[in-house]
Amino acid sequence: MPTLAIRDLHVSIETEQGTKSILRGVDLTIRSGETHAVMGPNGSGKSTLASTIAGHPRYNVDSGSITLDGVDVLQMSVDERARAGLFLAMQYPSEIPGVTVSSFLRTARTAIDGEAPALRQWIGTMREAMRNLQMDAAFAERNVNEGFSGGEKKRHEIMQLELLRPKFATLDETDSGLDVDALKIVSAGVNRAKDANDMGVLLITHYTRILQYIRPTHVHVFVAGKVADEGGPELADRLEQDGYDRYVTAAVSAI
Repeated sequence: MPTLAIRDLHVSIETEQGTKSILRGVDLTIRSGETHAVMGPNGSGKSTLASTIAGHPRYNVDSGSITLDGVDVLQMSVDERARAGLFLAMQYPSEIPGVTVSSFLRTARTAIDGEAPALRQWIGTMREAMRNLQMDAAFAERNVNEGFSGGEKKRHEIMQLELLRPKFATLDETDSGLDVDALKIVSAGVNRAKDANDMGVLLITHYTRILQYIRPTHVHVFVAGKVADEGGPELADRLEQDGYDRYVTAAVSAI
């Protein structure tokens, strides 16, 4: 069974004030078919975890490990991680002027497979994904994320997820800025991608709203760069009622 394992992960960044420690010993194991929700207040390290898994150069891994099926992810370049089956749906996707959505997606699929997909079949597959996400056909010829609304950017991220079929997907606040209808459409796309190839999901969010549509198998509370609590879906329900205050208070007391 494909497994993404994070062990005693410590991560820092360099700031004008010096080195800042963000992750302080994170342990997390995600297996194929599981959905792990990572929740917590702002500044708790959730997005740092997502960026570190993806290989963002700003984040320095001071100690610990990330392995994919026993292979050291930290020794892989960003593109090697993608080809190995890791995917990040970004909170703030970048614009790529001059590159159309259609060209971008086919190039990405080619890089993963080592050969280009048959054009006619690829066009049909892409159009089906767009229909499922209620995207206009003209979207395929627009430049990547250029002039996209927030909702269009999020749908495009999930379109990538469906077409690239990774082993594990990290979704960094995919629900932010979405109205209820868009949230349902995006969530349905995540569920389709998960069901299609038994994908593992690491879902980062502040709120429980998206968990009504993407049901987690595991919930982890992040506070001050650590996993402060973990459990099943019932933990998310408690967070909805009680918030993060008791975890934040405990973390401050421990410093």
